[in-house]
Amino acid sequence: MTASHLLVPVPIPDRVAALIGSCIPPHILEAEFEADCAAREVRRFRGPRLGIEDQADREQALSELARANKILAAHHPRLAVGPGSFS
Repeated sequence: MTASHLLVPVPIPDRVAALIGSCIPPHILEAEFEADCAAREVRRFRGPRLGIEDQADREQALSELARANKILAAHHPRLAVGPGSFS
């Protein structure tokens, strides 16, 4: 029995990733990509002193993340991406 906090992420070979991707509907793959990009954008605009344009960009990224998460959660609730999900 292994503890989940001791697990080390292992890279997935390209062929395996392609096989997994071929089993997922294209609109879900696109939503996952959009959610990942939006989450990265949200993380870019952190901090207490954001300018007006940066705040608007952050709100736009949050909107895109919410839109993509709506599609992902409709397919499977655990697919939703949060702003801090990836490093």
